[in-house]
Amino acid sequence: MSGGSNNVTISRPGPSWETLWPSSLSSFQLDIVGFLAILGEGSVTANAQVQTLSWLFYLPRLIPAPQALLWPSRPEKLPGVKAVVSGVHSGNLKDNVYHIASVLLGEDLKPNYSVRCVQIWKSAPNPSRYGGITKGKSEGESRLKKAEKSSPQMVSPPVTAKNFSPLGFVALLGFSLFVVIFVISYVYGDGMSILATILLSVLSTLVGVGNKSTLRLAEAQIQSGENVVIRYPSGSFLIVKCDEQIARELFFAPEEIVYKVKSRGIHRLISLIGTLLLMLGVIALANARLELQFAWAGAYIIINIAYWIVAALPPRLHWDLTCYTIKEESLSSGSENPYFTDALWKAIVLTQSTKWVHLSNAAPRTDIWDKWLEEALNAAKGAKPNTEELKDPLFSKKSSQGTVWTVPDWNAKKQWDLLKAEWDKINNNPTLDRVKEAEVQAVREKGC
Repeated sequence: MSGGSNNVTISRPGPSWETLWPSSLSSFQLDIVGFLAILGEGSVTANAQVQTLSWLFYLPRLIPAPQALLWPSRPEKLPGVKAVVSGVHSGNLKDNVYHIASVLLGEDLKPNYSVRCVQIWKSAPNPSRYGGITKGKSEGESRLKKAEKSSPQMVSPPVTAKNFSPLGFVALLGFSLFVVIFVISYVYGDGMSILATILLSVLSTLVGVGNKSTLRLAEAQIQSGENVVIRYPSGSFLIVKCDEQIARELFFAPEEIVYKVKSRGIHRLISLIGTLLLMLGVIALANARLELQFAWAGAYIIINIAYWIVAALPPRLHWDLTCYTIKEESLSSGSENPYFTDALWKAIVLTQSTKWVHLSNAAPRTDIWDKWLEEALNAAKGAKPNTEELKDPLFSKKSSQGTVWTVPDWNAKKQWDLLKAEWDKINNNPTLDRVKEAEVQAVREKGC
């Protein structure tokens, strides 16, 4: 073999096999710092859609994993929550709670077999939204009247994102980090770091342009009263008393996402340009001076931590749902129940109806259950509303006054057991039916 140099490096331990550490700043290797710019997709996508509703989405800023927002195809609806939603009067049925309703009411009720009731209506318009604060209350009210005549949609504030929210904070934090990194890069005279700052911050603005959107909610043609029953997988019930308009907006017609950039071709072109900016930005970042790479590493660590904290917060903190007003009602016996049968009975008390029970498959279609439902409805007619302190409120403040329904003295579980015993006694050979009914009852008691 001919002699010559090669690229093989042999690493040897230090004297006495001690641990080796970089001896100076120049010994650090941070060429991989560019990977920090593309980490953290989960924290970004957790609240990606609500971000697109805010004007802060246009800000040039540092964001973790910007490729998570470079969608090849944009979502057409918001994600829902698994539950059975039924209209007591309309007969509508859905197998999930739409996103806005889940944010407004929560994803599920705890503990299992709990029963709660709320009233929801559109909030009264605020004159300050039409100049009542800056130009005086009277002028704000006059503008409001003009808005009512010219466009009924302007009367109630739209569902959108809060600008002053945790998401708004991380957007401003990313903008601040962009400014700080740019200034430091300019002071150090590092052209590659300046280029990386421009490319990666402009990328966030480009993503904002491509994905900026608003929400359009459904409108009802018939304005009438409606009760909506939500049965969660945990066996809990939430009864919502509202009008047909609210029922359609929140429960029976999905939210429509309206993008500012309507053309799919233009959106894909924006995504392509954004991808190129990301790749060029990472390359420029890898060629920045070591001191600047330290600054970049610190900035991305900070912004990643901030996004992960925000992703763990309740979604309602990010949404502006002031267009809806919630008033809670409660039961005299409280919201918690030991069995699904008791929870079902109290839901019947609040709705004064059993039509929705079979519609939503909340109970099997058997003679025993039909008899039990008939007796439950008759007993429920004895419920009376009273104005007093709410029992264990969830949607209202403690010690709040409201409507409390007096639950009649009727033992739902005991009555079911009596009907079951009578059914077994009447049948000559009840073994097979007993097994089937026991299986059904076991499923119901688990809240499935």
